[in-house]
Amino acid sequence: MRLRNNPKANEILENNKEYVVLNTKEHKGKWDLVFKNNNPIHIEIGMGKGDFIIENAKRYPDINFIGIEKFPSVMVSAVKKLESEQSLSNLRLIKEDALLLNEVFQENEIDCIYLNFSDPWPKKKHMKRRLTSHSFLPIYQKVLKDGAPLIFKTDNRSLFEFSLISFQQFQVDFIDVCLDLHHSDGYDDNVLTEYEKKFSPYGPIYRIEIHFKGEK
Repeated sequence: MRLRNNPKANEILENNKEYVVLNTKEHKGKWDLVFKNNNPIHIEIGMGKGDFIIENAKRYPDINFIGIEKFPSVMVSAVKKLESEQSLSNLRLIKEDALLLNEVFQENEIDCIYLNFSDPWPKKKHMKRRLTSHSFLPIYQKVLKDGAPLIFKTDNRSLFEFSLISFQQFQVDFIDVCLDLHHSDGYDDNVLTEYEKKFSPYGPIYRIEIHFKGEK
């Protein structure tokens, strides 16, 4: 999908410091000071327009949420949605590349990672860019607390199958594998992304939950 560039995106982010954290690497190991509490921290990598992370922050005030997005023009959509919301002190947004998460978060600092409808990067030569590839898994493992979950959702069958193999080769514990999220019991608390709302009528949504095991 081609992204429409917003030339004022960075300016908008800089003017919304209530939610947007700009100097992310300065807070490594000190995100509890940003939120002013020691509550668990959940992060969404590739938050898109923010529906998922905003709704989670509203539902679970005792959890701190950080939405991570690489593209400022996309982040602006989330910031604009927050203008119509009451203040959410447990939510922050950051512009960052997932490959640099170890520079933003300390080892064992994160309690949950969400990967929602990530870019499938269908060409074989781009395999390493997939967020469930072995380019990223060691990074996730390091920032997650021991036994903390990574939860992945996609509607792309090829990415789902690739992710299953990638996770298995990395030696994880599979906590849950669901082949049709919206037509399966036990997922009443599922929070929909904007993409999920739009495309779930056209096919199944796949979900995987894993725990990393072994040495970091």
